[in-house]
Amino acid sequence: MREPVSSTSRATAAAVRASGISRRLFLKRVATVGAVLGCPAIIPASALGRNGAVAPSERIVMGAIGIGSRGMFVLRWMLPEKDVQFVAVCDAKRTAREAVKRTIDQHYGNQDCRMYRDIREFLAERTDIDAVLIATGDRWHALASIWAMRAGKDVYVEKPSSMTIAEGRAVLETARRYGRIYQTGTQRLSEANFVFCIEAARQGLLGRVHTVYAHIAPWDAAEMRHDWLPAQPEPPPEEVDWDAWLGPCPWRPYNANYVAGGWRGHYDFHTSCIGEWGAHTFAQAQAGIGMEHTSPTHYHYVPNETGDGMVAEFANGVRLILSRGDKWWHGSCGMRFEGTEGWASCADGYSKPEVSSPKLLGELRRVVSDYMARTGRPMSHVRDFFDCVKSRRLPVANAAVMHHSMTTVHACNICMWLKRDLVFDPVKEEFNDPEANRLRSRAMRAPWTI
Repeated sequence: MREPVSSTSRATAAAVRASGISRRLFLKRVATVGAVLGCPAIIPASALGRNGAVAPSERIVMGAIGIGSRGMFVLRWMLPEKDVQFVAVCDAKRTAREAVKRTIDQHYGNQDCRMYRDIREFLAERTDIDAVLIATGDRWHALASIWAMRAGKDVYVEKPSSMTIAEGRAVLETARRYGRIYQTGTQRLSEANFVFCIEAARQGLLGRVHTVYAHIAPWDAAEMRHDWLPAQPEPPPEEVDWDAWLGPCPWRPYNANYVAGGWRGHYDFHTSCIGEWGAHTFAQAQAGIGMEHTSPTHYHYVPNETGDGMVAEFANGVRLILSRGDKWWHGSCGMRFEGTEGWASCADGYSKPEVSSPKLLGELRRVVSDYMARTGRPMSHVRDFFDCVKSRRLPVANAAVMHHSMTTVHACNICMWLKRDLVFDPVKEEFNDPEANRLRSRAMRAPWTI
């Protein structure tokens, strides 16, 4: 059940749908009729695209799905973009819906943002929405993306963007089949320090790169909990729709701690300490060695709880080493490329990358400028997404980049869970191990299925 919409809004939407014309064409025709009839209404300059504003017909109409603390951060990042307008929010939790509505309404100075509880109703009814921001917990990222793309929406989704190898493949195939723009929120692929290190590795400034280190989260473990929290009285669906919150996961009794973020560390809901930051750093690492459209072939188990020190080897011999410490960097989501002629490293909070030679650092501005000129990409992940929504070209963190880096995450997890080395065929997406192959997918609880 969604929040009430005015009868005028329903009538207008019905008229547009019945006419068979697009929303943008409808607005243009209404404006034309008003001009012909000499309508005395005063039209704001913003509605005409004046004074630096973007006309409504040229704006990207957005909806928000599952917006908590991380989602609110991204929402506030997106709101200042002049060619973007958020009009609706969908969340299983009432307080989250209301918080997002307040933020959006305050930004635009109106009360127009509509609230929905059921994602199916939201996607079916809001045919005016061009794209969605998805910032649910891990368990919902892939399914919400797939449903949104099937409904004709472009997608910006937070990471980790899949729970299994099979989910990632389904997201990629859906994006291709429906021709949708998809960007996963690995935003460091659009930040200058990280871009420099990636490009330095790709362009041979470090010689032949043989090793890349990738940061995994320094909390939790690779082996996650398989129990569940004690049952508590379930709130009314209007407050927290527990069935929708769980979505495709197995049924578990309600516990408020889950909804407050305590789902992390549980197998049902999470992708472990490896997925928490590896979703970022594996994509960064694979971009730097030109392996963003494949995954490692060999995974070597390490006898610890976290995967720290695990080595994953690509077919070309480059080694990806997982690290949760600060030996190679300071800050979060760090990476380090090592080549025959030097190394480059960075993490969050760096004023500039760390490199093996001052001469390398002298290339920073040129390398980043050349990258932007060659690719046409801005140093803003959300702006890259919006530009691609308009141009229909692939974003930097598109569905293929997401799927192959997340496949690396899932394969590392499976290696740690089975406590043995594994060989993986990244073309067939198969292991040399029947038990490992069974872990490439999980059952999804109806009706929350792909």
